[in-house]
Amino acid sequence: MKLVVQVKLLPTLEQAAALEVTLRECNQAADLVARTAFTTGITREYDLRKQTYATLKERGLGAQAAQHVIKKVADAYTTLKANLRAGNLGPPTSPRRIRAENKPIAFRPHAAQPYDDRCLSWQLQAGTVSIWTTAGRLRGVAFICSDQQRAMLSAHRRGESDLVLRDGRWFLIATCDLPDVPLAEPDGFLGVDLGIANIATTSEGTRHTGRALNAVRHRNRELRRRLQAKKTKSAKRLLKRRRRKEARFAADTNHVIAKRIVTEAERTGRGIALEDLHGIRERVRLRKPQRVTLHSWSFHQLGSFITYKAARAGVPVVYVDAAYTSQGCSACGHISKKNRPDQAAFRCMSCGFAEHADVNAARNIAARGEAGWAVSHAADDAA
Repeated sequence: MKLVVQVKLLPTLEQAAALEVTLRECNQAADLVARTAFTTGITREYDLRKQTYATLKERGLGAQAAQHVIKKVADAYTTLKANLRAGNLGPPTSPRRIRAENKPIAFRPHAAQPYDDRCLSWQLQAGTVSIWTTAGRLRGVAFICSDQQRAMLSAHRRGESDLVLRDGRWFLIATCDLPDVPLAEPDGFLGVDLGIANIATTSEGTRHTGRALNAVRHRNRELRRRLQAKKTKSAKRLLKRRRRKEARFAADTNHVIAKRIVTEAERTGRGIALEDLHGIRERVRLRKPQRVTLHSWSFHQLGSFITYKAARAGVPVVYVDAAYTSQGCSACGHISKKNRPDQAAFRCMSCGFAEHADVNAARNIAARGEAGWAVSHAADDAA
């Protein structure tokens, strides 16, 4: 299982200047390689290297830095092609897709630059790194991290680390490859319903967040709307800071919810069943205020947090079809729109069963998770 560890660098003014020049040079070189790839149609890394490696060396990049720049461009074009095939940039006539297809990929001046162990070395006990720059090797660049992060870096760091400049602060994001934890045989499944009024509701009746969180989200949206209407430079600067703050708030909330759900499943010896929400933004039909709420929260991020935390704890996770989980009765299975008299209530028109709508949906998800787990393991046993 791969995880990332983010550590904060504390460079001196001279070191920070050298790092910034290096990022700019690497991303300008990436723009050059991207233009070559767009002009020639060559996007395969090996072939692109033959076209551009000598030019990058002449610009003063080291051998490893040049290799990483070329790989970064090749990976970017691979991602672009995958998005085009999947239709993520819209139909062939959409302006967004036309722009993406008719100009070379561009890299921000401070876009992340990957480093491997040849151009970056860690002195974990001393709390410093030695890192390549266009001005030469910088030694003794200080960093800070928690004891848990330091232990993870020492035991499991593998592969590349990314140098990132974010809002004037420097970070190294390192990849750690942790051993897989054996999955325990679950004693049932904990269903999790993701929604608008409550971000997550479990089949045990636990509702995570709700009115207080939605009030914060509404306040953030209103402040963002007023700043966007002003269109001044100071408003744009504040919007940029607010964007980071809102992203941190959402990630922290999702981390807390995910940890509580995984802890509950681990304590009771159960697996976790989640809705497969792929394409939910295209499928659902909601009133305008609800659409704003749906599109402003990262349910995918919450699902990924639950998945990786569960993997670390040895808790199985299954994804189930979300169709009709909110309209079906978890007691008798009857499905009808009339079972939902309002947003929060569920009352079965067939058997009379009544429950909070989100809890009922979570129980349906739990049942589907248990059935799916049984079918998949029966197939594995037969094979």
